[in-house]
Amino acid sequence: MKIDDKIIVSGQNYQIIRLLGHGKGGYSYLARDDQKEVVVKIIHHEPCDYYAFGNKIEAEERDYYRLLNAGITIPEMYLIDKEKEIIVKQYIEGDTIFEMIRNKVPVDPYLEQVRLMARKASEAGLNIDYFPTNFVVHKRILYYIDYECNEYMPQWNFENWGSRYWSYTEEFSNYLSEHNL
Repeated sequence: MKIDDKIIVSGQNYQIIRLLGHGKGGYSYLARDDQKEVVVKIIHHEPCDYYAFGNKIEAEERDYYRLLNAGITIPEMYLIDKEKEIIVKQYIEGDTIFEMIRNKVPVDPYLEQVRLMARKASEAGLNIDYFPTNFVVHKRILYYIDYECNEYMPQWNFENWGSRYWSYTEEFSNYLSEHNL
């Protein structure tokens, strides 16, 4: 997709504004309908060396409801087109935790919120993807903008894995170098 491309999802027209990101499961674009900005996520089937997928679009829908039921602060899902493998969800405007860390903006005010999310996730038997690109701050509220979640395993919880990327650590610095950021 390119800027100004149009896409139809479940009969609704959206104009692509820009690419927001590319993850393990799909490409997310900032788009606009007649009334508001949204995120249009188009599922891809590119290989991923470190993660095994089943049916991605069904996993996105299932995980959305698992996160809602766990009380995790996430963007609302507006539409899901299972045939085209496209999701339209609420756009949460703000900086990602990743951008804040990269720009050396303190994220300490959001550690309590991510730890609360981690506790809620673990109580629901889940882990979320704690990598800082998956979190946006809007009006001082932290949102988990991905819908990915997995069965809880302590090695992938916030304290054992995610926290290693929530400050300008060696792991964070290495990630920047490896990805030329």
